[in-house]
Amino acid sequence: MPYPISYISAHKIAPCKYLDKKAFQLDDAQGFIWPVKRVSFGRYLALQLADMAATLYRRLAEDALIAALADTPVVLIHGPRQCGKTTLALQVGKRRRYRYYTFDDAATLAAARADITGFVSRLEKRAILDEVQHIPELFAALKPIVDVTRNSVRFILTGSSNVLLIPRLSDSLAGRMEILRLYPLSQIELERARPSFLSTLFSEAQSFRHSGVLGKSLAERIVRGGYPVVQKRTAKRREAWYANYVETLVQRDVRDLSHIGSLEALPKLLTLAASQTARLANLSEMASEFELSRPTIRNYLTLIERLFLIEFLPPWFSNRIKRLIKSPKLHFGDTGLACNLLRCSAAELDDQRELLGQLLETFVFGEIEKQASAHLERIDLHHLRDKDGYEVDIVVQRGTRHAGIEVKAASSVREGDFRGLKRLRELLGSRFHSGIVLYDGEHVLPFGERLLAVPLSSLWARALRTAATVGQSK
Repeated sequence: MPYPISYISAHKIAPCKYLDKKAFQLDDAQGFIWPVKRVSFGRYLALQLADMAATLYRRLAEDALIAALADTPVVLIHGPRQCGKTTLALQVGKRRRYRYYTFDDAATLAAARADITGFVSRLEKRAILDEVQHIPELFAALKPIVDVTRNSVRFILTGSSNVLLIPRLSDSLAGRMEILRLYPLSQIELERARPSFLSTLFSEAQSFRHSGVLGKSLAERIVRGGYPVVQKRTAKRREAWYANYVETLVQRDVRDLSHIGSLEALPKLLTLAASQTARLANLSEMASEFELSRPTIRNYLTLIERLFLIEFLPPWFSNRIKRLIKSPKLHFGDTGLACNLLRCSAAELDDQRELLGQLLETFVFGEIEKQASAHLERIDLHHLRDKDGYEVDIVVQRGTRHAGIEVKAASSVREGDFRGLKRLRELLGSRFHSGIVLYDGEHVLPFGERLLAVPLSSLWARALRTAATVGQSK
């Protein structure tokens, strides 16, 4: 089957003739139009050739992006480098004749920095502006253009650092810009299935779909992670890509965002963060590893959080309950990158059960977070831990209803695995919808009132088989 390639002309992005993926030949006679000088062709061509060599996945965020462009003048897609932001923007933009600019291109960036007002004034009414973190003054420059031509202009921005952590930037376009978070690929996207886990979680029947025991393939999914470019690579080639990825982050993105002196400490800090994933964030412990102060470690963590490499899951708490621990839990952004930093293969991870438990919890949190970002209703995620040792890995809130999720790498479940969920049920009362233990089994099993054991594969399974409802499972 031949694969399509798109081109950028002086005025639009449009489909070109089909090229065989084995040939990779670009021939002007076949209708390819070279872009004008100010568009960075090198990055675009690299993306298109990569798309021909790899499989394109429909992203969960695509519908949200299309909906936002219908009524919002500026839409920012932000997320970690190489998670697919540019590809998504081009896939949506090319159907609407958007012009593409990237600030990864030195000439484009220099032109914008020299005269940001003039650069913005010459933009087409539909434009994609890629990697905007390189030019923060763009946000303020767009404001008067948007105010004057609000109903006619549409700009798609992409960024590899979190502008929400820089109030003066995000506030520049307050009320004029919608922000979409894009993550590395979820398992549901890789399986080309429709997300149904959260809807089922909050349903009455809770008829979870699943595809049985995962076994060793579970560790393989964790180690592969979600970055699109590594999905078809061998383990050795993934390792090389991740090494270059970290080097680029440290030498380029970190330098752009901060003038810190100890760049050599950042890869070590990333490795430490990977080893601490799914644990309470302990700044004192992390600072002691580097003989650095708590404020310094906090600044470093904020920096890598801005690059979407880590995130902090906030605690669930109530002012009426005094014994709850209010520390956030650290989660690494992608388990594939985490495993690479820890030098851990799928076989080794499968043997190291404690580490497997940590990374599996982060893996499940990531899957739920990705599906929550595309859910029709607002979903909030927390964790629960109290001073009596009760804990719940993930507390999912939709409206006033809550569901608790515990994550187990084992193929069997015991009554004691529901200890934290029973405590959450007690604390929430009528607001508690259900509690589930995700495990590597093949049956949905009831463990009491509104408590279930559910196979891990239900997070992404197609409708290969349908689990019995609670009343039928024994």
